[in-house]
Amino acid sequence: MSTLKLNKTALVLIDLQKGIAQRAGLAPYGAEEVLEKNEQLLKALANTEALIVFVHVKNYGGETLHPKLDTPLQVAGQVPDDYSDFVSPIAYDKNVKNVIHVTKHNWGAFYGTDLDVQLRRRGIEEIILTGIATTIGCDTTAREAFQHGYQVITVEDAMTDFNEALHKGIVEGIFTRLGRVRNTAQVLEMISESK
Repeated sequence: MSTLKLNKTALVLIDLQKGIAQRAGLAPYGAEEVLEKNEQLLKALANTEALIVFVHVKNYGGETLHPKLDTPLQVAGQVPDDYSDFVSPIAYDKNVKNVIHVTKHNWGAFYGTDLDVQLRRRGIEEIILTGIATTIGCDTTAREAFQHGYQVITVEDAMTDFNEALHKGIVEGIFTRLGRVRNTAQVLEMISESK
């Protein structure tokens, strides 16, 4: 198992926020399982030399995109005020000194945000990527990270989707071409060996 240079590594968590993580129909892993895996990674990296990046999406209201679609999206009701609130208490814990927040307005965490600047200023070279949903925020961010020259480790069981077959297809067909695919236990071992 390879180790990490923690001072060159960022854990990037995609859209682990109330409005997404609390939705029904996630597969192949349920929200509770994915959130638990992410909490394990967060606890292993809290107050280390690594950077923890909580990314949440706010793409409603005035910044909503209005693409012409063959199958229009079904929007049910008003967006709740806490839609973009992070579900992990570590996101708001002032005692954890290596956390930053990034707000995105699109699928990926790089386009239209300061994520790349934040990572480069800290000398980050490697991204450990988790979150919801595999085929939207995680996939787009992994591709953007790859194109920006970052080494990418996707954590397969610390992310999930709304379509199990698409999750598997992206993990096996795309993520393996962008970097390394690992599970939570393997990444925790890499972190442990790096301390």
